[in-house]
Formats: sequence, structure tokens, C-alpha cells
Amino acid sequence: MRTISMLAMAGFMLLPTLAHAQSDYPNRIVKIVNPYAAGGTTDLLTRALAVGLSSRLGQQFIVENKAGAGGAIGTAGVARSNPDGYELLFAPALVLTVHPQARTDTGYKSDALAPICQTFENAMGLVVKPDSPIKSIADLVAAARARPGQLNYGHQGPSTIPHLAMEEFLINAKLDIKDIPFRSDPAVITDVLGGRIDVGAVVMGVVAGQNVRIIGIFAETRHSSFPDAPTVKEQGFDVSPTSFGGLLAPAATPAPVRAKLAAACEGAAKDEIYESAAKRAAQPTTYYADAATFRQRLQRDTERKAEVLKRLSAKPQ
Repeated sequence: MRTISMLAMAGFMLLPTLAHAQSDYPNRIVKIVNPYAAGGTTDLLTRALAVGLSSRLGQQFIVENKAGAGGAIGTAGVARSNPDGYELLFAPALVLTVHPQARTDTGYKSDALAPICQTFENAMGLVVKPDSPIKSIADLVAAARARPGQLNYGHQGPSTIPHLAMEEFLINAKLDIKDIPFRSDPAVITDVLGGRIDVGAVVMGVVAGQNVRIIGIFAETRHSSFPDAPTVKEQGFDVSPTSFGGLLAPAATPAPVRAKLAAACEGAAKDEIYESAAKRAAQPTTYYADAATFRQRLQRDTERKAEVLKRLSAKPQ
């Protein structure tokens, strides 16, 4: 009883310290982990958001790229970090909605991180080099059926949205095209242009300014940044997955800290610097959503991705 009383007293004495730490947040540098290589869409947007967060919260927000395992390595690091708001994650939903149910080596569960705010939504697309004989989805289908198993496509990593989008298309179209994983979208584009892969499945944000031909976009309607590029759906295949994401914190991060981050994130996502970066990354105007909406989308996406993964597991090898 004496020991319990002493522990209880120690806990009560600690409460004012914890409350002050939360109200004083942030009082030192905050790190935002981008679990992908530098140069991609998420890297551009992470750095733009960090500027707005720094100006609003009065402390420097720095970005650290920690690539590997399709984003799982960087995500696991943040999930295991001290939940005090000083290590955050900027990533697509798939790190929570796909990886924990597709793999056994992530080291974290789907509820390991709490949404702060959604700040991006990406369409996926298929690209080829400008002089490729493949000029449309119909051409790709014809070439793949003429040479089953001989064509290949690149993507940014296993179980990423470009990978899952292409695999869903291949199942839908009953095609056999070999996949080749890379570490980033820019690397995929490089090998498409170099002729080392036939097709690239990429986030559309990296396509702007690149000398590639878009043969199809995975979306319900045409992309405002690429109005001349037809969707895969309008070319006869009803496949239109999108990727969304934003800022997340370890699940046990105190509510006052998460609320302060969320308020700052809403403003930062609407700053001219971020809006400019979002435009360069081919973002829709509706890229922002609050924590509650972000959480709901994550829950729905987890359910939908479970269906896709089930279909993939049944795909003949």
C-alpha cells in the first residue's frame, strides 16, 4: 500500500509537468519522416508543408528521407518513436491500409499512427517512352497478349499504389506482364526513357515536365493537369484507384499536441508555398481534409485494399 501511495503521488506530481510540456509544444526541432527517396511527389509536398508548420508553430520542422520496403521502414521508425509530437510521418495511406495486412515484417499495426490532416491525393498512370509502339491501353493489351510474360513494367515498390493499380488492371484485363520494383518514381521514369522497361506505373505528380507518353490514367475522370490523356476506364477497363495521405503522428501522441498540429497543418496546407507545390505535383483542388475525414478514409481504404490483396493472392504465379 505504501509503494502504491508513493507511485500515485509521483504520478500526480508529474501531471503539471506533462501538461506544461504539451502546452509548450513545440519547444525544439520537430522531424517529419518521408518514408521514400528524395525527389518524388511526397518529398516535394513534405518540404513545402514543413515550411508552413515552422512559421505557424515557431520551431523548425525538418524533413528526413528514410526510404525502404515501400515506405514500411520509415513508417515503422515513427510508429516506434516517443509519442510526444517531435517525430511525425508524411506518407500515403498505403503504409497503414496496405502494408500491415499484406506483409508480416512491418513491425507495426494499422492503428499505430493517428491522422493529423490529409494534404494530398494522387492519381496513378501508365507511361511509355515517346517513340514506344505502345500508344494506348489497347496497344498495351495487344502487345501483352502477343508476347505473354515478355513485357515488363516498373513501379515504386511492392504493394505501393502504382503497383496495386497495375496489378488490378492486369487481373481485370487477364494479362501477364512482369513487374520490376524500384525505390522511387523518378527511377522508374529514368528506366522508361532509357528503354530498359516497357511501361512505368507511376504517380502522375512526377510526370509533369517529363518527356514521356501517357497511355492511361487510373481515375474516374480525366486529370485537369493532363486533359488530353485518357483514363484507363474510358479505354474499357474499370480500374481507378487513387492514393491519398498526409501528416500522421504516433497513436499515443497527446490530444492537445495533435490538435495543435492539426490547426497548424490546415493553415500550412493552404499557404501559397504549399499550394504552389501541390500544383506542380498535379494535385486536385480538394487535396486537404481534416483529421476526422482522413481517419474515415483510412478505414474505408483498409477495407477496399483487403479485397484487392485477396484477389492478388489468388492470381496465378
